[in-house]
Amino acid sequence: MKSTTVHRFILFILSVLLLGRGVVSNSEPAAPVKQFFEKHGARESGHTNNWAVLVCSSRYWFNYRHMANALGMYRTVKRLGIPDSNIILMLADDAACNPRNKFAGCVYSNTGNYLDLYGDNIEVDYRGYEVTVENFLRVLTGRMDSSVPRSKRLLTDDRSNIFVYMTGHGGNEFLKFQDNEEISAFDIADAFEQMWQKKRYNEIFFMVDTCQANTMFSKFYSPNILATGSSEIHENSYSHENDYDIGVAVIDKFTHYVLQFMEGINKTSQASMQDLFNTFDPKKLDSHPGVRSDLFRRPLENTLVTDFFGGVAQAEVVLPALEDAIVEPEALEPETKQRQSPTREVADTFVDPSLLATGWELPNASDVTASALRQHGGPDVDYTKLMVAAARTEIALKEPFTSTLRAWASSLLILALVSWTTVPRNRRPSEH
Repeated sequence: MKSTTVHRFILFILSVLLLGRGVVSNSEPAAPVKQFFEKHGARESGHTNNWAVLVCSSRYWFNYRHMANALGMYRTVKRLGIPDSNIILMLADDAACNPRNKFAGCVYSNTGNYLDLYGDNIEVDYRGYEVTVENFLRVLTGRMDSSVPRSKRLLTDDRSNIFVYMTGHGGNEFLKFQDNEEISAFDIADAFEQMWQKKRYNEIFFMVDTCQANTMFSKFYSPNILATGSSEIHENSYSHENDYDIGVAVIDKFTHYVLQFMEGINKTSQASMQDLFNTFDPKKLDSHPGVRSDLFRRPLENTLVTDFFGGVAQAEVVLPALEDAIVEPEALEPETKQRQSPTREVADTFVDPSLLATGWELPNASDVTASALRQHGGPDVDYTKLMVAAARTEIALKEPFTSTLRAWASSLLILALVSWTTVPRNRRPSEH
């Protein structure tokens, strides 16, 4: 009888282990992916490319600072990875080549003259009299004549994040262009709505530095737009400092402090838009900057600055290579490593976690196209492990019925064994 009890106990333990294996085998591959997206999922914007539209709407030498504002933003977005092909730069005047400029061919935004914003590597898409309200609206809406070259077009789609920066002289719900025409807050709001209807953007960050700047985004009504301005209604936007060699003010306060914050940002920075807005100090600016986020769907503390100021590097990944990634590199012979096809190197590239997030939510992760992958996240993320875990998760998700059946069978077996051990039985008396 003692031996029978031991056998029953062993069967009971094996049944529990069988049930646990059925549950754990499905959860273990999914755990790294689930933990990653619980931590980083809220930061995802879903975009695959970045664009910038930078506008200086003022001309004449005494508006030197407005050109420096736009060029400062131009230098920042290029430094953070947005290429010239994705930047539309509109300068209403060319202060660099103005006869009054003591530093010919240069534009500075500080009295030390240690950083030339113009330099030798600049591409101005619209210059002088080309900078008009009509051309600006055509750039946004894409209503261009067929003769306009691609370099002057905003070739965005529904996965594009766009940074729109404007600087110049303005007032209540208007901004002057060339001192002879104006663009209103209604014009920009309607242009953004056309862009949304035509699927020309994913998210827009609108920044304006002018007098009464906050009125310029008061009429927006399209989704996924975040906006900020340098001053409230009835307030002026002031210049930061004068350069006595140049003879005029060289930058505005609001743009100066934004660029000062951006100097501490790199391509992998995790600084949020809320961090940027927290640096706004009315005492330093002599005005009250504003932020409008009611149309924006993501929390500001989870929205990275680089989602708008940075560039997105895309990577093509062939899905069968995910299976190859399961093989440890140390297990391969040196000659085998040399013979590997280029597609096997995909395991060493940074990939877009949005693909893995989609794979986690959908029944079949292979439904997601490889072109959706892109570089994102931080250097501390091991994407190779995530890709392998995602591949294993997909395989595990293909057999939910088998797993469920195994779990139920194990449960019934446990109940049967428990019943068997607890129900009393008639035993024959021992023979002496």
